[in-house]
Amino acid sequence: MQQEAKAVTTSAGAGARLVSAGMSPPLAPPPTENAPVAPRGAADAAGSKLTITVLGSGTSTGVPMIGCHCPVCTSADPRDRRSRSSLAVHYDEHHILIDCSPELRLQALAAKLDRVDAVVFTHAHADHIFGLDDLRRYNSILGGPLPIHASPETLTALRRFFPHAFAKPAEERLFRPELEPHPIDGPFDLLGTLWRPLELPHGRGAVLGFRIGAFAYCTDCSDVPETALCQLQGLDVLILDALRPKPHPTHLCFSQALAIIERLKPRRAFFTHLSHDVFQAEAEANLPPHVRLCYDGLTLTPDVRSAADQ
Repeated sequence: MQQEAKAVTTSAGAGARLVSAGMSPPLAPPPTENAPVAPRGAADAAGSKLTITVLGSGTSTGVPMIGCHCPVCTSADPRDRRSRSSLAVHYDEHHILIDCSPELRLQALAAKLDRVDAVVFTHAHADHIFGLDDLRRYNSILGGPLPIHASPETLTALRRFFPHAFAKPAEERLFRPELEPHPIDGPFDLLGTLWRPLELPHGRGAVLGFRIGAFAYCTDCSDVPETALCQLQGLDVLILDALRPKPHPTHLCFSQALAIIERLKPRRAFFTHLSHDVFQAEAEANLPPHVRLCYDGLTLTPDVRSAADQ
């Protein structure tokens, strides 16, 4: 792993549209009557070392874009070459994939991601799911079905576009994905660690962000509503959608993302889902010191001691 440091896609395949629905941290608000209850037995990652690998940091077109010869698309800086956004989360010798970008195979080879124990999906846009067929290799490595976690709406979309991945195992062994679906309807225990889903707007659609201990990942969002802000206090590392400096209808722009970071005050923040409007070096020179840009291959180790018990 290397040193530490998407315009929205709507797929029209076969005419169908893919939709988915130290420092002392501030105290979290008291739970409301309808607040989701965390499952028993799940730890809030406070006792585990958490490592994050940014597999992809680019927008839905990737950078460089096909047929574009702009300064960013022809940049010699390897950080300006961005595959579609995806993440790997590592703890307790477990490896969890967030989203399956179209470049999943290449991302996994580059990051030496030799095993995946579960997959979590943010939403069902093409740039986040069209690498799903490559999960079959992880089925072979695991020797069985691969658990996936997603909202009910995203699971419905995945079943529609990849029905073979949800079919019952055939008598004759076939080399295809074999997925075990788990709907997300609140905080859930994933291999002994608590994951907290955050519903975020993505234009007129919705995506899920996730908090794991002192780390949070919020990609493909056009806002972070108050309910989510209350759950994002006391972070060590926040990875946040920030497509480009100029406003966009379905993604945060730089100024909007910076306003959210100013309110949440994580120790470190990173922009992701970056477009070809963004030079890595130039953008970072104009950002606050604690705010950087993701790049493919970036690894982070959030400090679990910064997480508040919530």
